[in-house]
Amino acid sequence: MLRWLSQIGTLTIFNLKTLPQRPGSVAASLVGMAGVVAVLVGVLSIQQGFTRTMAVTGSPDTAFVLRGGADGEMMSILTRDDARLIAEAPGIARGAGDPLVSPELFVVIGQPKKTTGTDANVPLRGVVPAAFGVHEKVKIVEGRPFVWGRNEVIVGRAAQGQFRGLSVGSTLHLGQNLWQVVGAFTAEGGLPESEIWADAAVLQPAYRRGTTYQSVKVKLASAGSFKQFKDALTANPQLDVKVLRETEFYAGQSRGMTTLIVSLGVIIGVLMGLGAVFGALITMYTAVATRTREIATLRALGFGSSPVVLSVIGESLAIAALGGVLGAVGAWIAFDGFQTATMNWQSFSQVAFAFRVGPPLLALGVLYALALGLVGGLLPAIRAARLPVANALRE
Repeated sequence: MLRWLSQIGTLTIFNLKTLPQRPGSVAASLVGMAGVVAVLVGVLSIQQGFTRTMAVTGSPDTAFVLRGGADGEMMSILTRDDARLIAEAPGIARGAGDPLVSPELFVVIGQPKKTTGTDANVPLRGVVPAAFGVHEKVKIVEGRPFVWGRNEVIVGRAAQGQFRGLSVGSTLHLGQNLWQVVGAFTAEGGLPESEIWADAAVLQPAYRRGTTYQSVKVKLASAGSFKQFKDALTANPQLDVKVLRETEFYAGQSRGMTTLIVSLGVIIGVLMGLGAVFGALITMYTAVATRTREIATLRALGFGSSPVVLSVIGESLAIAALGGVLGAVGAWIAFDGFQTATMNWQSFSQVAFAFRVGPPLLALGVLYALALGLVGGLLPAIRAARLPVANALRE
């Protein structure tokens, strides 16, 4: 066993020392592997960033109430009486003596993107004073909060980064009125950062919404209070509502986009991976062909077939690993933290988020490169082991 392992180590080191003799084929294989990994990691970083934005938005001790049968806020309508009945349910946290219940109006407006100048849908949310107790992560970082009863708005940082005309001090034409941007806020990278907020009582008449809302957010006394709260609402014959944990709601919002991006990443990874495998095959077949006599000499000296196979595979894996690391590092430099926006098909509005390239995604890219290297090195390794020693020595 020790002799067998020693042969594998000796042959592998020997093979690696010959890499500088084949700079062209080795460089082509490295570039191919690095390109595959960089593209794969880049595509999947979109999914990671979008999913993280949705994940940090939700909280297990916050409930999301919609009209029964509605899949999202755009399809939901709740009346002022509905909001009052929801606020009377048990299990709700209280702030300054009042229940932390936030009935919210949801409107989509057109705003030009900074990159293209074309209009895109931006969420405009009408809120009540309790909203800042329910959305605990929202913090004003520039300017000031809007004054209740005035035509003033505050804007999420992510929205400011993606759309024109949202800087503090700007004026927006919303509905029939002009609105002043008086502040900017963050929400720890969550979905509210893609939104514009205003006083719901002022926004309702501007968009002729009467006294209706799209959703009601509720801060629960604890995460364990959800069942008590939900049962009270679903058992109330005066209400027809759907009650979800906020985490559950946003997980559902991200599911379609996540599936699409992962599917796209798999398709791209497989197609580009085929090219990388062919590149590895060419590299390793070239390596075997140029070292036919050396391999035969080693076989004649007593080196077994399996050490030859494993040493060639080891060389292929080493090239793949280096290419994978280069591609992963390149993707991390190019994509991590890159700000963009995409359509949330549940609300038909833009969601601003940052690409996210974390250690698990980097490891996945390198592992994929190793898998391609293994496949690309297997056939040349078998060919090297099957070389007739006598014939090879005559070459």
